[in-house]
Amino acid sequence: MHPALIFLFSLIAILLLTARFRLHPFLSLVLVSLFTGVLAGEPMGAIEAITKGLGSVFSRFAIIITCGSIIGILLQKTGGMSLIASDIMRFSRNPLLALSILGFLFSVPMMCYILAYVIFIPIAKELASKLNYPSISTATSLALGAVASFNLVYPSPVIISAAEELSANTDTLILLGFFIAIPTSTAGYLYARKLGKAGIIQEKGIEVQKDRAQREDRVQREDRVQREDRVQREDGLQRKEGVQGRETGMPSRFDAYAPIFLPLLLILLQAGFEHPHPLFAFLGNPNVALLIGVILSIFSGRVLEFGMVRTLVEKGVRRSGVVLLDLCGGGALGATLAMTGAGEALGRFFLQINLPHILVPFLVAAALQTVQGSRIVTMLVAPSLLLPLVPELGLPAEILILAMASGTFLFSHVNDPFFWIFGELAELEPSEVFRSNTLGSALMGVVSFLLVLGVYVFFY
Repeated sequence: MHPALIFLFSLIAILLLTARFRLHPFLSLVLVSLFTGVLAGEPMGAIEAITKGLGSVFSRFAIIITCGSIIGILLQKTGGMSLIASDIMRFSRNPLLALSILGFLFSVPMMCYILAYVIFIPIAKELASKLNYPSISTATSLALGAVASFNLVYPSPVIISAAEELSANTDTLILLGFFIAIPTSTAGYLYARKLGKAGIIQEKGIEVQKDRAQREDRVQREDRVQREDRVQREDGLQRKEGVQGRETGMPSRFDAYAPIFLPLLLILLQAGFEHPHPLFAFLGNPNVALLIGVILSIFSGRVLEFGMVRTLVEKGVRRSGVVLLDLCGGGALGATLAMTGAGEALGRFFLQINLPHILVPFLVAAALQTVQGSRIVTMLVAPSLLLPLVPELGLPAEILILAMASGTFLFSHVNDPFFWIFGELAELEPSEVFRSNTLGSALMGVVSFLLVLGVYVFFY
């Protein structure tokens, strides 16, 4: 079967299995990966590609995802996330924009927009709770801000490999990428804000929102009184999930901020030097830095009973396992599609169409991204496909790279690992992830490409 038809079969099959029949994403992705290999005439090769894709994704994300999950659960239980969210609301008139800026600023230094999202999503969820705002809006604002800078700003892994292969002027690339990324990120923030307004309207109007907030305030006051009564009784400790714990007040700001921002500081220190000191290189490795964050979050949970902390850690590990399974399924599908040559076939198809030259790199990258899901892989493959055509296209290297980078926004769907991370950690259904992450990212891709086109027309 032709690779392009295999790609279409894979996409339609996964959409039907996940959206129509509600089959678990991991099973859907692995089954379709296996059928894809059979259609390509390489069933044994498909098994090898599936296991390789599973292992590759697990090795990259297992520690990061698990640590982020544990940190989030512990800080939420101790009140740390509530304190951080309160501080953000106190110092920012627009918390939704603040979340977008957080993602934008930290995804490139950490060399991973997924890591930035994992670290900050508990804050986004806490803000949604405090502001009585749809969680789909806060999660989308954070995610799209992180993706905007990661896809466009040098030295992101998305940009740096293409810059080296195409011998681009890095100074020009940094300036252009940064100034294109800002309005692109703004478009993502505006889309997230629109989602929030739509969500509020759907929840029976503003008056219902006020009534619900008042009811929640009354419940919270009653709960607070009951907790104070229980604390005053000698035997007032309740058991939860078979483990004793005790209620506490707000933690100190060090206990709240250190598990999140010390790992970020270590990662930034490691990334800020071309040849960092071996100690900084070790401590700034994202896996090590987040393990340090876990230790600090456990220390901040000292106000809880040890049994409660142990239970919360186990809960975080279990929750991360669900996320990792979905991620590994996406890795399996990406590896299998790469084995069939679907990406290369689609890329060559676009190259043969008589289109404006600047559209070619954009569409090639968009096709590759749709097929295999990884933005980094897209920008590793697309330049090699286009390299022989660079003289014919006649585009400056910087414009060529940013046009391809704009294509990596399209389309984040079921074979993109971030699609599942976004949905699982934000507690959204696949249909909601399509509406928020997929459509929002596609909007940013169009905005980014139009800005690249404008720069090319007016300045080259």
